[in-house]
Amino acid sequence: MKKTFLFPICFIFLLTSPAWAFDVKKHNGELSLGFSYITYEEPDLNVEEKGPMFGIAGSYTYHNKLMFKLEGVGSFGSLDYSSPSGDLDDISNYMLEGRVLVGYDFHFSNSFMLTPYVGFGYRYLNDDSSGEITSRGAVGYERESNYYYSPVGLMGWAKLGQGWVMKITAEYDYFWEGKQKTHLEDALSRAPTLENKQEDGYGLRGSVKFQKNYGSTSFAIEPFIRYWKIDDSEMEFFYVAGRPMVGYEPKNNSTEVGILFSFVF
Repeated sequence: MKKTFLFPICFIFLLTSPAWAFDVKKHNGELSLGFSYITYEEPDLNVEEKGPMFGIAGSYTYHNKLMFKLEGVGSFGSLDYSSPSGDLDDISNYMLEGRVLVGYDFHFSNSFMLTPYVGFGYRYLNDDSSGEITSRGAVGYERESNYYYSPVGLMGWAKLGQGWVMKITAEYDYFWEGKQKTHLEDALSRAPTLENKQEDGYGLRGSVKFQKNYGSTSFAIEPFIRYWKIDDSEMEFFYVAGRPMVGYEPKNNSTEVGILFSFVF
């Protein structure tokens, strides 16, 4: 009876004992430059927008069994649009994202650690084709996407030897709410700016990071993929010159594949 009782206690002690602790700095800063390719689709309407994005990211992470992380990302690019209403190249896009994560470090050995985490994130995307005209004469307009979500994920850390560390991250993003602002006034005289609420959707993301340590600093390379799938928004009714109209944001998905080059200090 005593042995059965002591076994889980001993096991927990081994996982949390400093002798078995994965060597991770208490305070970590990180600056990154990134390149990615994003594809946005509205499948029911045969709409697609795609192209390269370039960005910069920064983060601060605190580790002391408890993990706390602040991170921000900014990126921009020129995307190409195609739809039944015509084609349009070099549409200005920029994206801003901020996240707060909280987790706990489980030290399984001095070379392996797992960190489950949760948090809150905000993502803003601006897609601006105002003043542009497609190949079939359709007039462009500005769109603003706002996503509020909670990341739920798991990081796995492993030492590879000779100063190399690998980190694998898998994440599900619980979608709380979205707000889509469509500036119809850019394309249609006396039309309003629509604000459509989005309630259903989810995100997924994953990455594999290879980090080389040089004393107190490190350099890293990190391929990643990020995916969003959002359902139809609520409809908004409005009037233009006395005529009733309705607008909504159709269901859509976006896939971003890229790579980050980071300096860790």
